[in-house]
Amino acid sequence: MSISTDMNKPEQLDLTKTTFHSISINYKSSCFSKLNNKSRMTASQQVIAIFLVTYVVAVSSGPSIVTYIFGDSLTEVGNNNYLQLSLAKSNFPYYGIDYKGGMATGRFTNGRTIGDIISEKLGIPSPPPFLSLSLNDDAILKGVNYASGGAGILNDTGIYFIQKLSFGDQIDNFNKTKEGMKQKIGSEAAEKLCSEAIFFIGIGSNDYVNNYLQPFLADGQQYTHDEFIGLLISTLGEQLTRLHQLGARKMVFHGLGPLGCIPSQRVKSKRGQCLKQVNEWVIQFNSRVQKLLDALNRNLYGAKLAFADTYSAVWDLIHNPTAYGFKISNTSCCNVDTSVGGLCLPNSKLCKNRTEYVFWDAFHPSDAANVVLANKFFSILFPEPHPPSPTPLPHY
Repeated sequence: MSISTDMNKPEQLDLTKTTFHSISINYKSSCFSKLNNKSRMTASQQVIAIFLVTYVVAVSSGPSIVTYIFGDSLTEVGNNNYLQLSLAKSNFPYYGIDYKGGMATGRFTNGRTIGDIISEKLGIPSPPPFLSLSLNDDAILKGVNYASGGAGILNDTGIYFIQKLSFGDQIDNFNKTKEGMKQKIGSEAAEKLCSEAIFFIGIGSNDYVNNYLQPFLADGQQYTHDEFIGLLISTLGEQLTRLHQLGARKMVFHGLGPLGCIPSQRVKSKRGQCLKQVNEWVIQFNSRVQKLLDALNRNLYGAKLAFADTYSAVWDLIHNPTAYGFKISNTSCCNVDTSVGGLCLPNSKLCKNRTEYVFWDAFHPSDAANVVLANKFFSILFPEPHPPSPTPLPHY
């Protein structure tokens, strides 16, 4: 598998009732007007308009939005801490150095994940890790995070981590949550809660980084990329269909960023460049996922699946870091050894100013970069007439 290189590219929102009481009518009338004129909107735009209406109604009427988060190390908040044999953990220094309390929590960054920041912008607590909860906990009614470092769409992705929760495992755990909901509030109320909740899904990076791109693993040798992406999409379609069967209706799939430009991939280039082939594969994957979601929206009753494409935003952040207040984007703040995994180990040397770096380790954005990316992500799903004020950075 030959990989070429190329450098050329093919806020916190005010959630008070007073603020939104004055603009929610305009929001709602605008969105419903769009929904009533579907001929002028793509399927994706229709779904995003529905999310916007959901958001405005929830904010203006008072009840909190409930979110369930699925994914990998980009959104994990500590599930792998509870997997005794897992090698995909970040519960040691210097992870969490800029998180509240300054302690490692299992988040694969120096501070907050994108999911944490999205929760802040929605005005809700960041959902706790599934494995930290009992099915009797009231917390399962307010949102849960199922994400697991090393997870992928395919069960054998990240196999060398020994223990992790694949996307299939995470759906199994949501099924357990659903049963817990039924016991607490009854079947009808549980169905209503699930149909109104927002399901955030960010998965697929590890299927490349910790599977297909690894020369010693079978999938990269066994499949052409066309065959591999076909396997990913068919498996993902089955998984999203199962989530729908379990009651999920409003699902947001976060597309992949330019994986060929993360530090762990750049080191494979002689001159530290982005890997062109990897980025082309990612673009192909994102396109196929969008088509899959459109098909599921047509064929699954009440399904409202949206695709959040932040590829261009991440590319721009990496290639124009100074426009966002950063100085370095081609290597990580933590001086990692990519030959032994690329994580920030306790004996690693840190950069002097963590807000100047886009990447924290060889794979994951820094807290400061996550703020930028979360704002981009949020603006895609919940566009507003005026730019949001920036989410505050922690004090380093």
